[in-house]
Amino acid sequence: MAAFSESRGVCLCGVVAVVAIAVASLIPTQWELRTGLHWLIEHFAVYFAVTAIICIAWPRPFLVATWLMALAGLLEALQGLTLDRTPDLPTAMMGAAGVVSAAVLVWLIMRVSKVALYRTYANQMRERA
Repeated sequence: MAAFSESRGVCLCGVVAVVAIAVASLIPTQWELRTGLHWLIEHFAVYFAVTAIICIAWPRPFLVATWLMALAGLLEALQGLTLDRTPDLPTAMMGAAGVVSAAVLVWLIMRVSKVALYRTYANQMRERA
């Protein structure tokens, strides 16, 4: 039961993070909070972190990556509808790069852990025989 509630909590964090990205992408520029880093690096880091969080709750990294890359492009395009922002292809690409980087990293970690688990199981079976 605890694992189920933890997964729901992580899923909720992922949803909140996606909503926060959407809000931050569409609010007036005077209201934004900045880290002091270049905005391309900020986009990469935020999308990387959100992808990693969502992949913890839903371990299908490439499906998560597909949706979040589409979201990055859509939010960047929607900025054209605001009064004080303009859509920027390099910014959308950096968001997508953060998504893909996190998805590949999560996939590699999942793959390595499966191989390690299989080897442990195989060693235990050999010892019993």
